[in-house]
Amino acid sequence: MEAPQSDTQQDGKQTVRLFYEAFARRDVDAARALVDPQIEWTSAENFIYADHSPYVGADAVLKLIFERLFIDWDNFSMRPNGILGGGEIVIANGRFRGTFRANRAPIDAQFVQVFQFKDGKIARCQMYTDTAQFKDAISQILSTGA
Repeated sequence: MEAPQSDTQQDGKQTVRLFYEAFARRDVDAARALVDPQIEWTSAENFIYADHSPYVGADAVLKLIFERLFIDWDNFSMRPNGILGGGEIVIANGRFRGTFRANRAPIDAQFVQVFQFKDGKIARCQMYTDTAQFKDAISQILSTGA
């Protein structure tokens, strides 16, 4: 029999779930309400968006998540398959999916994100993903159908 989860465990998992839902709706204001103003978001090493990693501050993180990704990718999604943990650390795993606009190359990459909390808000995120799949997608030559 599983032990009941504390409010703190449920709150962290619920906050992460709400964050993914805000992303899916492209609701910047809802996402901002869930993150600490000084959030630190660290991209996976060699990720195509690691150029400014770690992203520090809500504005920098939300610009990455809600602007850069949607400018570069059509139908980009970040869907969790599972959200585990509780308290000050929550871990989510799932899939990134989308089509790179410049060449129509699709991605379907696994991710793991480790969230840490401060005062009930997401204060840190370390993201891991299949960086090679992203690099392969952006380096494909656009087919002209010739």
